Amino acid sequence: MSPLHRSKWLLLWKLGISRRCLLIVSLQAGFIVAFFIVHLLFIRKSSLRSGALHVPREGAYLRFSSLCPQVKVSKDNSADKLPWKIRQNMFLPRNELSWALQRRNALPPRNLDLFPVLPADHIVIVLYVHNRPAYLKVALEGLSKVVGISEALLVVSHDGFFPEMNSLVESINFCQVKQLFAPFSPHIFPDSFPGTSLGDCNKADEHNCTGDVDQYGNYRAPRIVSLKHHWWWMMNTVWDGLLETHNYSSHILFIEEDHFLFPNALMNIRALTAMKACKCPSCYMANLAPADVNFKGERRPILVADKIGNVGYAFNRSIWRKIHQYADEFCSFDDYNWDITMWVAVYPEWEGAAYSLRGPRRSAQHFGKCGLHQGQKAGEPPCFDEGGQMPPVEEEDNYYNSNPDWLVRHSIIRGYDRGFKGWGGWGDKRDRNLCLDFASMYHMGVNTEQMHNRGSLR
Repeated sequence: MSPLHRSKWLLLWKLGISRRCLLIVSLQAGFIVAFFIVHLLFIRKSSLRSGALHVPREGAYLRFSSLCPQVKVSKDNSADKLPWKIRQNMFLPRNELSWALQRRNALPPRNLDLFPVLPADHIVIVLYVHNRPAYLKVALEGLSKVVGISEALLVVSHDGFFPEMNSLVESINFCQVKQLFAPFSPHIFPDSFPGTSLGDCNKADEHNCTGDVDQYGNYRAPRIVSLKHHWWWMMNTVWDGLLETHNYSSHILFIEEDHFLFPNALMNIRALTAMKACKCPSCYMANLAPADVNFKGERRPILVADKIGNVGYAFNRSIWRKIHQYADEFCSFDDYNWDITMWVAVYPEWEGAAYSLRGPRRSAQHFGKCGLHQGQKAGEPPCFDEGGQMPPVEEEDNYYNSNPDWLVRHSIIRGYDRGFKGWGGWGDKRDRNLCLDFASMYHMGVNTEQMHNRGSLR
C-alpha cells in the first residue's frame, strides 16, 4: 500500500468515535436505499412480464382509484320518487304464489348477524339463477373464496321458485345475501299467461287460438321466453326497485349460475371500473372475461377494450339509464336471448362502438355445458352435465392482473350484423307488452304507452 493510500486510511480512524459511527450509519443507510430501489425495479419488470401485480389489496385499490378523477353520476330525479313497490295500476299477472314471492322480495338481506355493516365502498354482485343446482354449487364454492367477498352484498335473483335452489342460497354464510324471486315468471303460472294458457296456439295451422307467431312462424314457448323476461325484470328491479341499491351509484357486477369467479375477481373489477373513465373513455362497461368464453386472455401486459361480454360484466347507474331508454327496442326485437337482443338492438344505437374494458387474464369462467333451453326437445335425449367439476385456479388468479400503466388495445368487435333479425321466439304481443310493463313498473308517471314514444324517454 502506498504512503498516500495508507495516510487516507489512517485519517478515517483519526476521526472521533461519534463521527466514525455517523459515517458508518450513513454508508449503511445508502446501501439499504440502493438495495430497495433495485428491488422495486426488479418487481416492476417481473410483474409486467407475468401480467400480475403481487401487491396488497388495500394499497393497490388506492393506487387504481386515484388514477382517474371520480366521475360524478348525474342526479337521477326519478330515483328519489321510487315507490318501493310495484305500481298498483299495472296490468301484471297475479296469483297466490306471485304475491307470496313479492312479499319475500321485501325481506332484508340474510346474514346481517354475521356481517352487520358493509363498507361505504362495498361492491354489489347480482347472481341470476334458474334451476341448475349442480352449477350453482360450483358457482357458490368459487364465490366463497373470492378475496373481499365478506364486504360485498350478494343479490341472488331466481327465475321462479325452486326449493333446491332456494336451499342452496339459504346455506350461504360468507356474505350478506339478498334474495329476489321473479314473481311474474312463466314458471310461477302453470296454467295462465305468462305460462301456458288454455287456448294458446301451439302449431302454425291452428285456428281460434291465442298467440302471435314469430318471424319463423313459431308460437311462444314459456320456458324459452322466461330467459329474457327474467333478465329484464331483474335489471329493472335491481336498479329501480330495490331498497338496498337505491342510492348505489357504483358499478354492479352481474354473473350467472354457471359462471365461476376466481379469487381475484373483486380486486380486478374494482381496478377496471376505476381505470375505465380515463384509460378507455369509449368503454361503457367492464368485464372479468373475454367476450369469447373459450378464450383465456392474451396473458401479456395490456388492457383490452373488447366487445361487451355476458360473463362477469359490470356497469353503473348512468349506463343503466342509457339501456332503459331503449326499452322499446329491447322488448320488440324478435329474439328470446337477452344478450343477443342487446348486441343487435340496443348497443348499435349508442354513440360509437360499445366497448368493455378487461384485463389480459380472465377472472371469471363460464363452465356450463348445457344451456337453459337445452334438453327439452321431444324425441331427443336430454342434455346432461353433472356440473360438479371445479375450474382450476392458477397462482396468478390470486393477484391483480390489471396495471394502470399498460396500454389499451382496442379489439375488432365481431358478431351479429346490424341487420340481423334475431333467432325468434319473441313474437307474441303479450310477451312484448309484459316486457314494457317491467320497464315502467317502478316509475311514477311512466306507462306502457310512453315506452312506445321515443321522445318521452330521451
